[in-house]
Amino acid sequence: MKKIVFLALTLGVVQGALAQGSTNPEQPLGFEEYDPVSTLKVEDHVPKRAKFPFIDVHNHQYRMAEQDLKYLVAQMDSMNMGIMVNLSGRGWYQEWNEGTAHLNGALSNVIKNGPKRIAVFTNLQFKGFGESSWTANAVKQLEEDVKMGAKGLKIYKSLGFSGIKDDKGNRVAVNDPRLDPVWAKCGELGIPVLIHTADVPSFWDPLDRYNERWLELKTHPNRKRGAKDPAPFEDLIGEQHDVFRKHPKTTFVNAHMGWYANDLRKLDSLMQVFPNMYVEIGAVIAELGRQPRSGKKFFDKWQDRVLFGKDSWVPAEYVTYFRVLETEDEYFPYHKKYHAFWRMYGLGLSDEVLKKLYYKNALKIIPGLDKSLFPN
Repeated sequence: MKKIVFLALTLGVVQGALAQGSTNPEQPLGFEEYDPVSTLKVEDHVPKRAKFPFIDVHNHQYRMAEQDLKYLVAQMDSMNMGIMVNLSGRGWYQEWNEGTAHLNGALSNVIKNGPKRIAVFTNLQFKGFGESSWTANAVKQLEEDVKMGAKGLKIYKSLGFSGIKDDKGNRVAVNDPRLDPVWAKCGELGIPVLIHTADVPSFWDPLDRYNERWLELKTHPNRKRGAKDPAPFEDLIGEQHDVFRKHPKTTFVNAHMGWYANDLRKLDSLMQVFPNMYVEIGAVIAELGRQPRSGKKFFDKWQDRVLFGKDSWVPAEYVTYFRVLETEDEYFPYHKKYHAFWRMYGLGLSDEVLKKLYYKNALKIIPGLDKSLFPN
């Protein structure tokens, strides 16, 4: 009798648990959903404005020809941005005459509504690349753009990828010799080339549990690269470095720290090999924030050749940059989980290094900027 009662009670408990589970089942928590609130109690210093006025050398404003620049300048003022460099002077136009009209419209708008606060770079337009006249036309157009007011040349990452082909349908390598006169002309004109080559190296790695960018690639599958899509990462970067090597009289700004912000020893060696190469920190602040001691040593050593850049224009995200660079805060989050699921730490850069990063180095290599906007 006791056994029957025990079994009945046991069965009742199991059935109750199953019934409860059916209305509130426990599902395994996915990595995308896991977002714990830290219980760590440390001091917070969240600077809403940069400590010194700064120059953002990596920004994109695609509608500058008709844009309300007074509103844009007000946004810049709110974060203590002294000068914005719009790298998209020609927009996405494929025809030279259309791009020229867009660039002229952007420069005219700047002259009327913010001449001291905004600088504009020009771009190359690769339609017809490989035709006998393309190189000469590009060099001529570059000279005319600089006379019009362009302060530098921006090269998009599409160069080297399969999106740009020559007249025979072949991929145009970053170091294609037909581009050599363009790089040389930039050196003659005294304007910098801000160049973006390739993507995060992890985009070429297998999409498995060992890939640090797994979440980003899952949420943005178009960023995944095949082993030869369109070329290995090492080949693309090698082509870029070949350009630096062949044109020592031209100043290059390597966008996103050349994708070596996660390997500062490698980047240190490249800084030594290419004295004409500067780097900017756009979209790689999360890499620096997880290695504050190594990062600070790198900035201290190369303080004369690192520039401030952000890339995407999201004003609220600049706070993360200021916090990493200026404070010694501990264990704080990045603003995009899919970019960086880890926590970051402030580098606590000195005022001397901050001034060079924020504005002095940019004033040194970008011609015609108003130095009176910045302290000594």
